[in-house]
Amino acid sequence: MNQPIAIVMSEVFLRRLTPSLTPFARKMQDYRVLSIHRPIDELGPMLQDLQPSGLITEWLPEKTDQLLNLKLEVPTIVVATDRIIPDILSADVDDWAVGREAALTFAQTGFKSLACLGNATPYSDQRIEGFKESFSTTDLPFSIHIESGFEDTRYSESFHRPSVEMKKWLEGLPKPVGIFAVHDPLGRFLCSACTQLGLEIPTEVSVIGANNDPLVCGLTYPMLSSVSIPWDTLGEQVATAMQKMIAGEKLRSDKPILVQPSGVILRHSANHLALEDPLLRRAMSFLSERMQTQISIGILCEELSIPRRTLERKFKEHFKCTPWEMLCQLRVKQAKQLLAETNHPISMISELSGFNDAERMAVVFKRVTKNSPSYFRKNFHNLNSN
Repeated sequence: MNQPIAIVMSEVFLRRLTPSLTPFARKMQDYRVLSIHRPIDELGPMLQDLQPSGLITEWLPEKTDQLLNLKLEVPTIVVATDRIIPDILSADVDDWAVGREAALTFAQTGFKSLACLGNATPYSDQRIEGFKESFSTTDLPFSIHIESGFEDTRYSESFHRPSVEMKKWLEGLPKPVGIFAVHDPLGRFLCSACTQLGLEIPTEVSVIGANNDPLVCGLTYPMLSSVSIPWDTLGEQVATAMQKMIAGEKLRSDKPILVQPSGVILRHSANHLALEDPLLRRAMSFLSERMQTQISIGILCEELSIPRRTLERKFKEHFKCTPWEMLCQLRVKQAKQLLAETNHPISMISELSGFNDAERMAVVFKRVTKNSPSYFRKNFHNLNSN
């Protein structure tokens, strides 16, 4: 077995990358884990004693600088940053695209205003910019609030209380409003603040976070919608790059590894209940909850006790499409998520997305996206491997 690779990072990032590192461990590649939050005077001697063949760490202000200043002179990869560091490979999610994904989800609904909640970090600025640029052609009111106090060492904790400025900002936003929080703890914090102020989620305030952390999203009330990041893809690319570097291959440090987000996981904090029209709310809830079953627009009309022509008119006025076209869009969105994040065969994905037939899915998928399911999957992985 080779000398071990040192992984020096937080528990949060380790939890994200561990599943994708497992196959490499089975190939006789040993990993040793150290917390990046250890004092540098502890980390230094431990790493010198370990004599690793490579180093994988994450970018945290000051902490990472101290670690790199140890000058271990081994192949090094820093995740969670796209900055250029001489002789060191960087790897990160495309943060601009994360903001864009949240914007694309909000674009399908009828909000009176849009907003972003950030935390004054470089990735926060990039995600907000991606969100903002996606709505540059609209005249909807747009607002940004920056909230501090979220320490990286306590990512999953949310005991922070909203400031007076935060409360005034939330209360002053035209409702209904769609708010993008640049990471999940901020989304959890935002949901809590809305509850304290008596603002209903998602009818008055719709919230989307980012990173899709199952712990944070699952423990939020109501459960937090979030932009999903393919952490397995990032981990696989980091491990593959490290193996190449250990073998002596020179990789370009001026070209960071960037992976694309894979869509938004919709939960209770951001769904179609933000629509003002109660009939459209019920219709979208029905379609969203039952899109994996064999439903028809006729069944939907019976459920709502409304003539089909009336329902189609309302959908065209608000969504610019028919109820059937909306159902197809919802199913295609589910299929895209599964194509990007799983290795399931297309036949299984067609069933999980409500098509129940791979050929039928291929026809609808191409009509909506202009590409076949197999091309979308291949192109997504190619984008995340460049």
